[in-house]
Formats: sequence, structure tokens, C-alpha cells
Amino acid sequence: MNYIEKKTALLSYLKELAEKDSMVAFSGGVDSSLLLRLCCDAAKDTGRKVYAVTIHTKLHPVKDLEIARKVAKETGARHMVVTVDELEEAGIRYNPPNRCYLCKKCLFKKLLAKAGELGVSYILEGTNSDDLHVYRPGIRALSELGILSPLSRFGFSKAEIRQMAAEYKLSVADRPSTPCMATRLPYGTELNYALIRNIEQAESWLREKGFRNVRLRVHGKIARIEVDTESIPLLISLRDETISEFRQYGFDYITLDLEGFRSGSMDIGLEK
Repeated sequence: MNYIEKKTALLSYLKELAEKDSMVAFSGGVDSSLLLRLCCDAAKDTGRKVYAVTIHTKLHPVKDLEIARKVAKETGARHMVVTVDELEEAGIRYNPPNRCYLCKKCLFKKLLAKAGELGVSYILEGTNSDDLHVYRPGIRALSELGILSPLSRFGFSKAEIRQMAAEYKLSVADRPSTPCMATRLPYGTELNYALIRNIEQAESWLREKGFRNVRLRVHGKIARIEVDTESIPLLISLRDETISEFRQYGFDYITLDLEGFRSGSMDIGLEK
């Protein structure tokens, strides 16, 4: 299907679902924001409720919750926040290779419980078709729990989702992806919230300096910085500032990854 055909099929599908109350797992990223907006639009014609539920965890940047609240208000959804401590509840303290599976299973079980309390018939989430071609073990958990993923079902790529989000004038249409902070550490590494907050602050500092896509991968005392390849000269020009900033977070070695930013670089070597 081309983009127009996908869009027509998606809107028709969401219109069918809007005959009953629904829930959207809502992070405030572009994927779930677009899905929430489309669900709310569909529900206007049926008078059914759409709940946007944000799972607040310490493995995601603090600002994500603020953005989610803002976007939920824009869509008119009923916004709810569920707080979860994954390290205690999902069994992922030592960052196992199936971390995403364990975490999704834990988090969406909580959403299913909340949906039961509210009498909600469907839970939807924003996996896109690009996610189906990389290491995403959490997708299996979604399937096992019966969670609906309309964007991937109709073959929407990330680029097409951003295109539609721009058409709907969503404030997060161009927002960079912000995956779980555990992706910054090698599998088998003990996760601790103090280190994660340091990584978050260091990445935030880089964004304030003008970098768009940023990942700080941490290997013990080594900080491996990933930025878009075209931004590498800027980072080199900020060499002394970056060293000074990163030293305060306890890193002995501050390095630049010459391959630049790439999603999933910690997954290299894993069997797909």
C-alpha cells in the first residue's frame, strides 16, 4: 500500500475500534502521540472515551512526563499516569538481553489491570514498521498480551508517521526518539538510577549545545558519545568543554564514536 492507502485503512480501523472505550499507551513520543490524536478524533463521532496512560519510570528522562502531559492536553484525551519501578518489578536490574521483553510484559500487565478497572476494551500502542526489522524483543510481549499496534499493522514507517504527525500539526512531529535509558549500558551491566541520571544530564547538556540525535553509551568509566555524523565537527570544536562537563559525572575516558549516532548500537553481536 502507498501512504494514502495506508492512511485510509488506518483511519477506518480506528473508527471501528472507537465503537468502544479504548486506552493508548502514551509516552509523548511522535508514534504514540499520533496514535492518540487519531483515536481521539475517531471517538468524537462515537462519544466513547479514550484514555492516554503514561507509564512513569526512572528509566526514562524526567522531561518525557512533562511532554506527555502537554501533548495529552492538546488531544483532549483523559490522561493518567502509572508509576512503576522496573528494576524492582520487572527483573531487569542486571540489564539482560531480553530486558525489553521483561519490561514490556511487566508494564503492559499493569495497563491491562488499569483497563479492567475502567472497563476499557482495547489497549493500543505505537510500534511502527521500522521496529519490526531490528532487535525489539518487547514486541513479542505485546503480542502475547493482546495489545494492538495499528501503526505497524498497516505498515507505517517512522518517516510516514512523522509526515502524518506534521499534517495534524502535532507539536512533537519532529521530536527525536527517546528510548529507555537502559539502552545506554551494555547487557549484563547492573543498572542504577544515579548513573542513569548522570547519563541523562550529560545528554541534555549536549542537546543544549545544538546536537539533535544524541546517545551517551557507557562502558564502565568510558563515555562513548554518539551524535549525527554531520555534527561530529561541532563536537570536536567543543572538545575542552565536553571533557570538563563529562568529568563531573565520573567518566575517566571521554570518547567520540566515529560511526556517529545509530539506534541499537548496544545490540551488536546479539543473535536476532
